[in-house]
Amino acid sequence: MKNQQNMMKQMQKMQKQMEKAQEELKEKTVEATSGGGAVKVTAAGDKRIVDIEIDQDVVDPEDVEMLQDLILAAMNEALKKVDELTEQDLGKFTKGMNIPGM
Repeated sequence: MKNQQNMMKQMQKMQKQMEKAQEELKEKTVEATSGGGAVKVTAAGDKRIVDIEIDQDVVDPEDVEMLQDLILAAMNEALKKVDELTEQDLGKFTKGMNIPGM
């Protein structure tokens, strides 16, 4: 019985640590670029896009499709980096566990 109580305390402690890490993750940002830096996207750790910068030289009304591709590439790279950051920060809590969605 005492062993179960200790395990529950450890689980509660780990849950609090994980919640704190998730909150801290929201404050972290990653940047990704495409087109040699022509498009830069900044994403927060909770997968919010917080900034997009576009070099005016890449804005060509005759080739909007290229600009769209550059934006998509930078956004996808930023979200990939958020996933890597999440794994780095929260992976220590889920290592060895098979938890869906984590």
